Amino acid sequence: MSRTVKQPQSDTEPPDTGAAGERHRLSAFGGLAALSLDAMASVAYGPEAIVLVLAAAGSYGLGFTLPVTVAIAVLLAVLVSSYRQVIAAFPDGGGSYAVAKAHLGRRTALTAAASLVIDYVLNVAVSVTAGVAALTSAFPGLYGDRVWLCLGVLALVTAVNLRGIAESARWFTAPTAVFVASILAVVVVGLFRDAPASTAAAAGHASALAGNATAVGALLLLKAFASGCSALTGVEAVANAVPAFRTPSVRRAQRTETALGALLGVMLIGLAVLIGRFHLQPVEGVTVLAQLADASLGHGFGFYLVQFATVVLLALAANTSFGGLPVLLHLLARDNHLPHVFALRADRQVHRHGVLFLAAVSAALLVASGGDVNSLVPLFAIGVFVGFTVCQIGMVRHWRLVRGPRWQGRATLNGFGALLTGISTLVVTGTKFTEGAWGICLALPLLVLLFELIHRSYARIGNRLELGRIPGPLTPHHSLVIVPVHAITRLTREALSTALSLGDEVRAVTVVHTVPDPEDRAAAEALRRDWELWRPGVELVEIPDGHRRLGQPIAGYVNALAAARAYDRITVLIPETEPRHVWQRALQNQRGAVIDRALRRRTDAVVCRLRMRT
Repeated sequence: MSRTVKQPQSDTEPPDTGAAGERHRLSAFGGLAALSLDAMASVAYGPEAIVLVLAAAGSYGLGFTLPVTVAIAVLLAVLVSSYRQVIAAFPDGGGSYAVAKAHLGRRTALTAAASLVIDYVLNVAVSVTAGVAALTSAFPGLYGDRVWLCLGVLALVTAVNLRGIAESARWFTAPTAVFVASILAVVVVGLFRDAPASTAAAAGHASALAGNATAVGALLLLKAFASGCSALTGVEAVANAVPAFRTPSVRRAQRTETALGALLGVMLIGLAVLIGRFHLQPVEGVTVLAQLADASLGHGFGFYLVQFATVVLLALAANTSFGGLPVLLHLLARDNHLPHVFALRADRQVHRHGVLFLAAVSAALLVASGGDVNSLVPLFAIGVFVGFTVCQIGMVRHWRLVRGPRWQGRATLNGFGALLTGISTLVVTGTKFTEGAWGICLALPLLVLLFELIHRSYARIGNRLELGRIPGPLTPHHSLVIVPVHAITRLTREALSTALSLGDEVRAVTVVHTVPDPEDRAAAEALRRDWELWRPGVELVEIPDGHRRLGQPIAGYVNALAAARAYDRITVLIPETEPRHVWQRALQNQRGAVIDRALRRRTDAVVCRLRMRT
């Protein structure tokens, strides 16, 4: 026999700081594998996004590929330097949310958090659909099953992350290393070639280059810059997940951020140089990266290795979100802006509810989009640039308040970064607004409103519970325990015995149906007769009801006692059996559940359920 007692749970659980806990945290190299996949995978579509925009100005426009890429690389360097400072100043993680919360106010912090939540969810959807799109391009027969393929990849990444972020790093180290090595090989080998080794990949495909356009205006360059900025998503993930690193977590996270920026910058600029060196033109049906691999490595093993590594990394790039978003949700829950369940951690440092939430929302987005990457890409990168800008502005205020050595230089760096990312935010939003960015502009305030509503609810609960105050002296309550019964059994005896230890007075109650039914009348008379024979020393109260109800009459009786104010506390103890096997629950009459539901909805009584295993 057991009694169900709901114990209060703390909002957060203490971190596992022992040797076992350290084993489930990230090293600097592991962090690069677990948290950089999004940024690394952007190499596959960032340069192509720039080229496709500049192609509208013909071959002359393609000549600006390198300058636009260099501008993006400069912004990348500023962001990496800034986020190294964020990691040191806010070692508990949270990135732009933590910075804004400390220096720009709660509403701005929630805006930054909302933008990151949207970006992380979109990153999962875009990464998975892009990886599956690359796979179905190689095997067209799988195109009709792309949604199921997307869900399968998502399930794989989710399962790995439920085992811990360190486990995901071990799983994804090899694909990351193969991809980075193959891209660097394309760049290095291509720099030593005077002409393409092969053009077989683009042969027979129509060119996407405009033939009659020669002017390159500022608007076109801004649009190319905005499209290429998709390569910067994921740069903030390391700063959001600092607590996931091993001690010293700040130093390891900073190393990971630096390595990420260096590798990404080298790959982006290297590919841009090769695009100009080989006079590459975008063609329909073949990616820019595929053409570059063909031109550098030839149409052999190297070419197919690059394609395979790209497919795998694109599909697994969703892991960056699984490393960053659960930590962000943990911080939001700790600050009462999300349900406290997101603040709980399981074994292996897993924020399990955050991982499952991200998987569920991403799966819904994948199904809604039909696995079509083109319907999701226009929404990508906007949210993260809002977070970039908020973070930079907050860090400027941070240095002005903290000061310290060389604070002016650091504040200048963040101020310059805020200017660049602010302009980039406006450019990206403006150029993508009609392509779906309006949805992000609508979702942001709605998500902030949701955070506020949850916070107000927790504030009301806190006021009712008098959280943070020293409680008054203990006072004894005159209490009554009510036990619903319908027959005399061992369970009835156990329930009444337990009730006698819980309250000052105990009453047994039974609902008597007043409808003219011989069976009901006989049952009521039998219970009354057996009670007199048993004589347990507890009063049996019969509650009449003419509508053959069960829960509502008992709730009405409890409310009548509460209105009379004869007792300070009324407790209803519901006895019920608990089968040993799940399938046997279908054999129960559910009387306890009916009474429980009615009491919780209609009364302020304390409801306990006493269960006996059968």
